[in-house]
This record gives sequence, structure tokens and C-alpha cells, in this order.
Amino acid sequence: MTSQPPRTHLSDDALSRIDALLEPVDTALARDYPGDDPQGQPLHTVYVSAADASPDTPREWGTQALDLVERTTSALTALSDDAVVDLVRETLTRRPVADLRIDFEDGYGWRGNAVEDDAARAAGATLATLAADPAGPRSLGIRAKGLAPHERARGIRTLELVLDGAGGVPAGFVFTVPKLRAPEQVPAVVALCEALEQAHGLPERSLRFELQIESPQAVIAADGTVTVAKAIHLADGRATGLHYGTYDYSAACGIASKFQSLDHPVADHAKAVMLVAAAQTGVWVSDGSTQVTPQGTDDEIRRAIDRHFRLVTRSLERGYYQGWDMHPGHLATRYLANFVFFRDALSAAAPRLQAYLDRQGGAVMDEPATAQALAAVVLRGLAAGAFTADDVLALAPACTEDTLTDLLTRSIAPNISA
Repeated sequence: MTSQPPRTHLSDDALSRIDALLEPVDTALARDYPGDDPQGQPLHTVYVSAADASPDTPREWGTQALDLVERTTSALTALSDDAVVDLVRETLTRRPVADLRIDFEDGYGWRGNAVEDDAARAAGATLATLAADPAGPRSLGIRAKGLAPHERARGIRTLELVLDGAGGVPAGFVFTVPKLRAPEQVPAVVALCEALEQAHGLPERSLRFELQIESPQAVIAADGTVTVAKAIHLADGRATGLHYGTYDYSAACGIASKFQSLDHPVADHAKAVMLVAAAQTGVWVSDGSTQVTPQGTDDEIRRAIDRHFRLVTRSLERGYYQGWDMHPGHLATRYLANFVFFRDALSAAAPRLQAYLDRQGGAVMDEPATAQALAAVVLRGLAAGAFTADDVLALAPACTEDTLTDLLTRSIAPNISA
């Protein structure tokens, strides 16, 4: 039952004045911070050079990842258990790649215009094929060349030819804008989207993009303001994500190549700023990549597995629920780390959520904001495939998916006696 507003000694005129002052603030906050959708974010993004990408790429990556699982089962089991490794196998068989980006930037380099034109058309056809495949990536797209004067025209032409090759905008399509350096660049990307939609008869607002954070200027501007925060709110609702570029960013900060890594302090700072800037905007934050791949001797492969598992787990613990994978072998440890993380999170979150809904208290007395966070991690785990809805109900009978979603949006509150 909805309770009546508490009485006050203030006059109606005073209350109306306060409401009038706050109404535009309420409107702006609702517009700029609509909330997050933890169920839609992919666990990873696979980057493949446009010279190598084809409709077979996800299947080939899955096959190679499964081969690594079979060759290193004992190492993977030591980091988890048999049930989790079996779940990794099932995922790699069913849909190995969650998000695919065909790369025309650093991973492709500079080739003749005719060569890149052909590659762009082929990439579009590949994306259209994969978007129609029930086992294909649910999100996909390209990374074209950037916004700098020397590469702008080439990047725009490539994007246009990809869309032509796809016959429109494939389901789940997003393009990556590399090397953001100023918030004023974002309205130009919005204008590009609008112009492409108009020129090619594409559905209005069908083009969306993600911003790649690869330079210090993308985090802190010359006037000391936070570039990435301004960029999000200049994107007209078209920005879907912020992706951290590990090596360009580290190099720009003067970090020696030996120490460039996802867990370097400059990386932690940049990603923390990105996370705060994107919080409650609906824009996802993605960690970057590691250059160490599971190849070489048995010892080298084992070290690479342990390292990637540790880095992915570290990112998850810090709230970065997505990252780049640059080698098929990374898929095995990507899924392994996610499944272990979310299954551990469920065992802790489910009893607390049940106690919150029951208002029974227990060892930890949670507030609504904490219940919201607990619901979010359980929903993320469900979306990741780390466990099932029945697994949740076995630990917390009141926690249906609808209830968890309501908790996330704060539309449920425990019964409180008058």
C-alpha cells in the first residue's frame, strides 16, 4: 500500500517553489542517468584483422579454444572444478564469440585504397551472415580508422562500404571510434551517423558506436575536466560503450613496454575514471587486452593461462565486466574466470537477497542500494550462463528473474510497518 506524503509546516507556495526549482534537475538526471542494463553486456570483444575475418571466424576460434581446453584440462580444473570446465566446453561449442569486431585500424594497418575497399565490402557481407546465424555473435561490428585529419576520410569510406556490403545495419551492429582525444569529436560522430542513415535510407538512430579510450586526453582534458564524461553526454544516446586501449594509453603515459599491462596503476586510474563517468548512464565499460597468449612450451602455456585468468578475475572484481580477447586461447580462460566469479558471487548474494526480501536480517543488514547491487551481479551471472534461474531459486526461493529485475530498478521495497 502506498503511504501518504509526510505532513509539513511549509506552505503550499513554498513547496511549489521548491518543486519548480528541482523539476528541471529531476528531468536532466533522468535523461542523463537512465540506469544500467547488466544483462545485455557481452563478456568480451574479439578483435580480428579485416584481412583475416570471415563467417567462419567464430567457429574457428571456438575450435581452437576447445583444443586448448582438452590439452590443458588439468590446469583449468585447478583454477575451478570439473563442472565449470564442462560449462566452458558447452559455451565454446554453442556460441564461442559473444562480440566480434573486424579491425581496420591498428590490427589492419595501411593498405591500398582499392584493397581496403574490397575488404570493407567483404566485412559487411561477413557481418550480415553472422548476424543471421543463431550461433553467431549477438553483437558485432568494425573498428575503422580514427578521426584525425590524416585518416578521417579513409575511416568514413570504410564504414560506409561495410554498411553497403551488409545491405544495411546488421542486427547488433556497433562501430568503434578509436583514439578519442576531445569531447568535441563526439558530435561529429553523431553527425556522421545521421548523414549515413539519411544517405543510405537506414532506419533513424540505427547506428551506434563505442568510444575507445587510448590517450590521456580522453580521460583528463587540458582544462582539467573529465573528457570521457563529457563525451558520453554529447553522444545523443548513441554511445554503447567505453573500451580501454591498454598499450596505446600506457605508451602515451610513458610506461616502458615491459610494464604495460591491465593491472598497471595508470590503467587502474583510467578505468576507474571511465567507470565513474559511465555509471548509471547505460554505457558499458570494457577493459582492454593482454598481449600474452597461450602458446609455446607447456610451461609457457600454463603461465599464460594463469595470467589471463588472474587478469580477467581482477577486472571482474573491479567492476569491468567485459574485456578484449586477441587469441582463441583467451576464450577458454575468459569464460572460466567469468563462470567462477559469478558462481562465487551467487553463493554470497542469494542468501542476502532472500534475507532482504524477508526482512529477516541475518549476519549482514543490507540497504536498498546494496540489494540493488546484489541483484545486478546475479542477473549478470544469469546472462553470462554461469548458472540457471533454478540454481538461483534453490538458494533464494523469492528471487525470480522478475523480482531481481524489479530490485535492480528499485521498484520493490521490503514491507515496512507503519
